[in-house]
Parts: sequence; structure tokens; C-alpha cells
Amino acid sequence: MSRYVLAVDQSTQGTKGLLFDEQGVLVGRSDCPHQQIINEQGWVSHNPMEIRANTLKACRDVIEKTKINKNSIVAMGISNQRETTVAWNRESGESICNAIVWQCARATELCEKRQHLADMIQSRTGMNLSPYFPAAKMGWIMENVPEAKELAASGKLALGTIDSWLVSFLSLERNHKTDYSNASRTQLFDISKLCWDKDICDAFGIPMEVLPQVSMSDSCFGMTDLDGFLEKPIPIHSVLGDSHGALFGQNCRKPGQVKATYGTGSSVMMNVGDKPKFSQSGLVTSLAWGMNGKVEYVFEGNLNYTGAVMTWLRKDVGLIEADQEATEMAYKANPKDRTYFVPAFSGLGAPYWDAHATGLFTGISRTTGRNEIAKACLDCIAYQITDLTDLMRQDSGVTLDTLRVDGGPTASRYLMQFQSDMAQVTVQVPNLQELSGMGAAYAAGIAMGLYDSEKIYDHIQRREYLPALSKEERNQRYAGWKNAVKQTLNHP
Repeated sequence: MSRYVLAVDQSTQGTKGLLFDEQGVLVGRSDCPHQQIINEQGWVSHNPMEIRANTLKACRDVIEKTKINKNSIVAMGISNQRETTVAWNRESGESICNAIVWQCARATELCEKRQHLADMIQSRTGMNLSPYFPAAKMGWIMENVPEAKELAASGKLALGTIDSWLVSFLSLERNHKTDYSNASRTQLFDISKLCWDKDICDAFGIPMEVLPQVSMSDSCFGMTDLDGFLEKPIPIHSVLGDSHGALFGQNCRKPGQVKATYGTGSSVMMNVGDKPKFSQSGLVTSLAWGMNGKVEYVFEGNLNYTGAVMTWLRKDVGLIEADQEATEMAYKANPKDRTYFVPAFSGLGAPYWDAHATGLFTGISRTTGRNEIAKACLDCIAYQITDLTDLMRQDSGVTLDTLRVDGGPTASRYLMQFQSDMAQVTVQVPNLQELSGMGAAYAAGIAMGLYDSEKIYDHIQRREYLPALSKEERNQRYAGWKNAVKQTLNHP
């Protein structure tokens, strides 16, 4: 009987159930979108109970659609949207408020009041003090959700990121666990000492006992039967933040290897090895994962709006009906047009870290039309990624010549060529799109002995884009982008 690994990829827009066979090939997928809850203040939330229901549905649907024997599934892996923060009652298993999504900057004031701790926090966690990380989000919940304080006093409160929420209801043991990759993104975890930091927890008013136990990313997080759907329980044998899952799925397991995930937002990661390196240029240092009893680190830059720019252009502006149209329009645009779009819808992330920055179009002329605006929206994705790859070259001292990419927007040949031109690298696009879930599945399969840790990547093919723009033209265009960004910064 063939054997399979089930993976959950719980992302910002929805939840996927994925099935991989003994060769690591994706054989089935099921998607369940969830509601994006955005209020007049721009706060972004998700309903954790909806995500719970969708997770079970996505897993059940993919198993039923592929018509495999349920008993042939040997393990499960989880990849998840990072930083999104959940609070729940450990006794009842019910969430006590909507999850605060990573994009949400409602805790900006809370961070500003702790600005005097910024250097200490950065030195221990590898991260600039920011409302995008769970530390501030958890602090906001403790201050603004009365039930959180009540449950904390009675020992029933659980705070965590989406992965720990998934593990808590999927595992028969109702475990409150997270992995090193997700813990390192909370801004509460000392990435050198590998433990929750009491000083930072106290500063944000977070009782340490409400936080999850931190485990190796390829360890067993518990057994699950998908709420009675499986005849026999299977181990949840990997948990990885989605960007870390993509790094593993891209086989960037050696120092100096870099990947960029183009999702709602983007994460650019460089593997820097088994010792942390710290950036003075706006990059953060995170744990890549904990595997085989040891941890590895990454430089990372996070962008809030990349693929989401296309969603905005389609759903809110109505300029396009499908994302592919933007690519077609970009090819038709006047190549000499110098319209720039800075997508600071809720501030700017790395490397600028300005929560007050606002979005803008600039460089518009009388001849700028629909095609040029669509082109500017695609271009801004590549410019933002280039901001980060340039800093990684600078801070790591490593020659960066290849960028492995994944995510929906990589289907745009215009964008991938422009990315190669701007970043001055060979861009490699795999023939697979589910890299985050695949990374989690591969980690689980390797841990179970189903997959060979090297040969499992042999079936992946990659399309390459090489730089074709002159250095002078590249530098002129990129200088125009930097000037556009300056116009958005430091606005009240």
C-alpha cells in the first residue's frame, strides 16, 4: 500500500489541505478561504473558530477527493501564517476574541510606549520593536480583552500563534506547543538562549505560563485523528512557519542560500548557519528551524503588501479582473514611464520599519494610463524584494547570485524578469507552487523515515530568469524607487 503525508498550509487568505506521495509529489489539494475582517480603523482580524473548521474541512476534503485509503497516511505537517495571534480558553478550547493578523498595526501605541526597550529587545530577539510581531499583539489582548485577564488568573489562558492554535485542537492530547521557527517570530523569544525571555514578557504584561512549550520543528507535536475522521491517529511530526516551510521546501539548507516567498506579503530569507548574525540595516534575525536536535538561523526581511497589491488592484480598485491581466498590461505599458507605487497601506516593514508611512503613486505624467499603473503595481513587488536582497549581500558578506522564489505572483513572467533585473540575480521558479506546505510535509516525512533528506528534492524542476537590463538603466530605475519611498516616510 502506498504511503502519504498530509500537510496543512494555513495562510493569511485561507487554509489548504495537501497530500504528498512516497516520492514527495503533490497528489491532492483542497482550499478553504476565510473571511478577512477589517474595521474602519484598519484593524485586520481572523475568526479562529472559522480557521479551525476550515482546517478540518480542508484535510477531510483532500483525502476524500483523492480517494486514498485513510490508513495509508503516515504523518502530518503544518505550515502557518506567522505572527497572527490567537487567545483561547485552554479548558473549553474556544477562542476568546478574533485573531490579530500579522498585518494589523493596532498595537502601535503599545510599542511606542516601550521604545526605551527597543535596543534590548532587538539584541535578544533579533527583531526591531514593531506592532507586527505577537509580543505587542498579546500585550494588546491582555490590556483590552477582559476575559484574557480572568483566564490568566485561573490558569486557563493560552496565547500563541496560529500553529499552536492548530496543534491545540488537532492533537488528541490538546497540547499547547509551538516550534522554534514560530517562537522566534513572537519578539518574546531569546534566539541565543533559546527560551522565552521573562524581561520582555513582563514588559508587555504577558504571563509566561500562558505561552506554548517550544519544540524542535521536526518533533512529534501530538497525535491527531482529525476530530474522529481518521480510523487511526497519525503523528503531527512537523510545524514550520510558512516562510520557513518554503525555505525548507526550496532546499535552502546551506548557509548563503536565499529564497523569496511571494504571498499576500513577502518573506525574503537567507540561511546564515548554526550561529545567529545580527543586522544593523533593518533585517531581522530569526531561527530557520530546529531539526535533528540543532537549530539554524536566517536573515529575514518581511514585506506587508506584495501579492496583496494585486488583490487590491482587482477587488478594491477594479482595474483588473484577474491577476494575469496586470502582466499583460505591463507588457503594453510605455517602458519609459516612471510611475512608482509604494504600497504602504498599513505602514512599511523591512527595512524601513515605519508604521506611520502611507501609500502613494508618484511620477505620474499626462501619458500615464491604466497599463502604466498596473505596471507600477507589479514593479513595486520587485523593488521591495530588491531592498532586502541588497541588504543581505551587505550584512552577510555573501555573494548572492541566485534567488529561489515561490508563490502565486511568480507566475508572472514580467515580474520575474523585472525581479532578476532589479536584484541582479538569477531567479529560479520551481514547477511547484505549494512550497510552504511541501516543506512541512517533507520535514514530517523525513522525520518518519519515509523520505530521503537529499533525494526527495530530485523531482523539482526550475525555470530561470537572467538579468537583461543594463546596469545604468537598472540603477536609474531603482534610484527612482528609493526616492518614492522617502516621500512616504515619517508622516504623522
